[in-house]
Amino acid sequence: MRLATVSVSPDTNHGARTAAAVEFDGTWYRLRAASVSELLLDPQWRDRATTAAGRTEPLPHPEFATVVPSPGKIFCCGLNYSEHIRETGRAIPEYPTLFAKFADTLCGPEADILLTGDSTRVDWEAELAVVIGATIYRGDEAEASRAIAGYTVANDVSMRDWQHRTLQWLQGKAFDASTPLGPVLVTADAVDPAAGLDITCQVNGVTVQHGNTATLVFSAAALVSYISQFSTLRPGDVVLTGTPGGVGMAMQPPQFLTEGDVLTTTIEGIGTMTNRIRIAEPARV
Repeated sequence: MRLATVSVSPDTNHGARTAAAVEFDGTWYRLRAASVSELLLDPQWRDRATTAAGRTEPLPHPEFATVVPSPGKIFCCGLNYSEHIRETGRAIPEYPTLFAKFADTLCGPEADILLTGDSTRVDWEAELAVVIGATIYRGDEAEASRAIAGYTVANDVSMRDWQHRTLQWLQGKAFDASTPLGPVLVTADAVDPAAGLDITCQVNGVTVQHGNTATLVFSAAALVSYISQFSTLRPGDVVLTGTPGGVGMAMQPPQFLTEGDVLTTTIEGIGTMTNRIRIAEPARV
């Protein structure tokens, strides 16, 4: 099953500007929820999405928005593909390297990524994102697998100059509206990252990253289980699983994103995001 959050005309009763949607036989149908985030809060979300009672009118030309716009938590794993670990000069980790993002960090799968001139070392990181569909706390990997609603595409666009100011990465990873997420959520019964999904990133049509999710050091279920040992994960929460080799900072010489660059992020069986980089002057206070 494929789910999405799509832009719609404002609802005169509730003022909603987005709606959850589900795809059947190539046609998208609006669901009675304002977003996939809202849909996943219903324990019966699968039934709502798959039965005619949950659907309304078809959407012939859907405009995809951030697929999960309001996660309570966003956890991210760094250093999770062996080739990326090697290009950073580090050893294979015993435990996941984790950091957090915030809902304000997210943007849509076709949105311009509007960055201020505060960073001059803007890098790409294509990633598989896990979306939680059921509450889990201190679960094992089998329980974690059952708690996963599905998977989507992300790009952890990173401000390396900010990231490397200290040993803590957060400040280089949490710029507002810098992390595209989408275009769709493919449910866990329809796609299996452990079996291997190609993941690629292109800059202006040139492939800079090409990896496969079968080579993740910590699988999606392993990450969800590990995180759940110390933090409750709830429906709509997101886990970014890390990026393969080929990031700009590891190139010789290093390469970074600039005004007008087009970033294309694709995961086999899930979808493609296309985002253009825009640089704005920093706001003056």
